[in-house]
Amino acid sequence: MPASQPRSRARDRNNVLNRAEFLSLNQPLKGNQEGRSSSRKQSGQAGAAGAQSGGPKERRQSQQLPEEDCMQLNPSFKGIAFNSLLAIDICMSKRLGVCANRASSWGGARSMINLLGITGHGIPWIAGTLICLVKSSTLAGQEVLMNLLLALLLDIMIVAGLQKLAKRKGPYDITPGLLDYLTMDTYAFPAGHASRVAMLSKFFLNHLVLAIPLRILLVLWALCVGLSRVMIGRHHITDVLSGFVFGYLQFRLVELIWMSSNTCQMLISIW
Repeated sequence: MPASQPRSRARDRNNVLNRAEFLSLNQPLKGNQEGRSSSRKQSGQAGAAGAQSGGPKERRQSQQLPEEDCMQLNPSFKGIAFNSLLAIDICMSKRLGVCANRASSWGGARSMINLLGITGHGIPWIAGTLICLVKSSTLAGQEVLMNLLLALLLDIMIVAGLQKLAKRKGPYDITPGLLDYLTMDTYAFPAGHASRVAMLSKFFLNHLVLAIPLRILLVLWALCVGLSRVMIGRHHITDVLSGFVFGYLQFRLVELIWMSSNTCQMLISIW
């Protein structure tokens, strides 16, 4: 036993970790740990007190935030994609609005573009259909003209109702004309001219015997009328595209409720 004690002391002296510069590695400072733990406890207590005191206020403010602000703070992927497409639509529509006013790059062609748009207006088509109906003497011709008049009236009512619901304005602040007010075509979505020319083109292609060049010209006329509405700054690109879609759906609706020759003759006799 007396010999083992000097040996253990010699081992402790020879151990490198027992030196003063390595004592901090073997024995961590208790004061620092206690200070850190106390500071953490104080900060935790202060944070809890602050959360308790400010919790109801923050909850009330979050409850008072409108739904649009909450959606903007946490937008979904669909919302981001929709807003991006909407921004692209507005930007491209303004770039294509080369005849929006006299100072535009194609301002000199504005009157010609407006004249092209009149060919797709509802009032001239309704007036022309009524004139042809009065002068028509065949039962087949009167049947086609009566259903065409029904399609035109349905187009005006459907487009006016959709525009009142959407209330979307065009890319440029352009005052609607007199004919637009008569047909209640005062908003941008959907484009009334686009829906009308799409419906008329499909109607004529189905019920009239036309040569291939006339069929091509009819389709080109519909596309040019739709493009003219964007060029004068009256509609967005999506307004015109949706107008084409609604025009086709209106044609399908007229085909479903197609009036027979007897029904047309009864209505003509009443009129």
